[in-house]
Amino acid sequence: MSVWDDLVGQSQTVATLSRAAGNPAAMTHAWLLTGPPGSGRSNAARAFAAALNCAEQGCGHCRECRTSLDGTHADVTVVATEGLSIRVEDARRLVTEASHRPSVGQWRIVIIEDADRLTERAADALLKALEEPVTRTVWVLCAPSLEDVIITIRSRSRHVRLRTPPADAVADLLVRRDGIDPAMAMYAARAAQSHIGLARRLARDEGARIRRRDVVRMSGRIHTVPDAIGAAADLAAISTEESTASTGERDAAERARLLETLGADPGARTQPPHIRSQLASLEKEQKARATRLARDVVDRSLIDLLSIYRDALVMRFGAPIDLVNEGLRSDVESLARAMNPEELLAAMTAIGTARERIDANVPLLLALEAMAVSLRLPRR
Repeated sequence: MSVWDDLVGQSQTVATLSRAAGNPAAMTHAWLLTGPPGSGRSNAARAFAAALNCAEQGCGHCRECRTSLDGTHADVTVVATEGLSIRVEDARRLVTEASHRPSVGQWRIVIIEDADRLTERAADALLKALEEPVTRTVWVLCAPSLEDVIITIRSRSRHVRLRTPPADAVADLLVRRDGIDPAMAMYAARAAQSHIGLARRLARDEGARIRRRDVVRMSGRIHTVPDAIGAAADLAAISTEESTASTGERDAAERARLLETLGADPGARTQPPHIRSQLASLEKEQKARATRLARDVVDRSLIDLLSIYRDALVMRFGAPIDLVNEGLRSDVESLARAMNPEELLAAMTAIGTARERIDANVPLLLALEAMAVSLRLPRR
């Protein structure tokens, strides 16, 4: 057993990080791990933290390894924002924590799982800590790509790039770690396009599989502008429903816990000013979390939708490449017959543009409607 066991398809990354963990003289104070969603960036960061504080450089079963991996180690701080950005106040708090010497381990490690969400002011607050590192403190930043990180941050970090793991490696992990049936594991790995977390969810959640199928099959029913408007509304509704389902119960529990901590009466019609202020702050954070979740759900749906146009293009050219949507081969064949390569590429471009617009805060429904109109099947 090793802390690296769940990091599939990343042999070069594992070799680099494990070599550094075993040789303090080769260590650097700041690392930047990049890779596509689902490649295992945060898992690699936690495994690295475990290896740094383990006497055997990541045995996987000692207390240092277990607590580093689950985020409870006293000297390992993990920042995984659920909001739209990491604020300057958060960055300053991290700098203060990083200035302390390790309490029980060999290293103090600060992991920022969403370094691409650092605001400019937050990044500036981290710069001094990266420029003048504290002895025995290591920063591990994670982001989708180098370009997603402010240049002053990436220029002061050692870059390690993760790649998309092969689908069969992801399927093997699901079988070995989660006991998933091999056929289901392979379906989920392909449908998730090797995103490990999403593959696990698809393999275990029938509702997620149904929602994905419905999104992918939208490509075959957009013939007119009204069809496009309806498809856009359906995509927006999926994000709203999933966001509400994921956050509603949690938001209520957080509100009840805050009122209990403040000694307030949950049944009171009005609360004192200082309690209302705390509640307003909590609601603001919850709204930001819900907004990010809704965007993430839509973005994932758009990636799923993009996959069937990709499959149709592969089929048009007869390329010897596995289909992402093998289980929907008849739908892929219909789309390949209906659209020529240029039209398929134009559809893929429209989906990519919609993702960029949503990320740039264009109103969700507006961006989806503009995309869906571009996805209308041609009349022959």
